[in-house]
Amino acid sequence: MCELEVPAMIHVSGCCHRCFHTTGSHYLGADTTAFQQLMMSKTLFKDFPDLKFIIPHGGGAVPYHWGRFRGLCDMMNLPSLTEIIENNIYFDTCVYHQEGIDLLLEVVPIENILFASEMIGAVRGIDPMTGHYFDDTKRYIDGSKLNDEDKAKVFNGNTRDVFARMDARLKEVGLI
Repeated sequence: MCELEVPAMIHVSGCCHRCFHTTGSHYLGADTTAFQQLMMSKTLFKDFPDLKFIIPHGGGAVPYHWGRFRGLCDMMNLPSLTEIIENNIYFDTCVYHQEGIDLLLEVVPIENILFASEMIGAVRGIDPMTGHYFDDTKRYIDGSKLNDEDKAKVFNGNTRDVFARMDARLKEVGLI
C-alpha cells in the first residue's frame, strides 16, 4: 500500500450473528474497534510512516470517546492521539445528523476528516425532523461552523492529500 500510495478503508460487511443489527451496532462497533487496534499499534506507523487508513462513519464512537482514547494513550505510553492519527488515520463524514458532524469536526483535527456521502446509505429515507435525506452529508458540512478554508479541506483538499496518485493524475490531465 505504501509503495502504491494507496490508502485502505476499513469497512466491515454484514454480520453473521442475528443478534447484531449490521448497520446499527455491527458497523459502528467495528469502526470503533478498528480505530482502537490501529491506535494501540506501537510500531505500525513508525515502520510504515506513509501507511494511511480511512475509518468510515465518522469513526463510529471514536469522536464521542476521544477523551477515553487520549487517556488510554497516556496509560499505555503511546504518543498523543493527535500524533498517532496525524498522517495515518482519517475519518469520513458519513454521520447522519448535524450534531454528530459538529462533534466530529470539533474533536478530530480537520486534516484527518474526508468528505463522504452515500447515495443509497445505510439509513435510506427522509429525516422527519429536517425534511432532508439522512445520508445527505454535504448539508451538514455546509451547516457547520467551519470557515471556507476548512470546508475546502474537508470537501476535497484532504482527500487529494490522502489519495496522492489521484491528485497527481488530476493535475496531469489538467482538471485541477
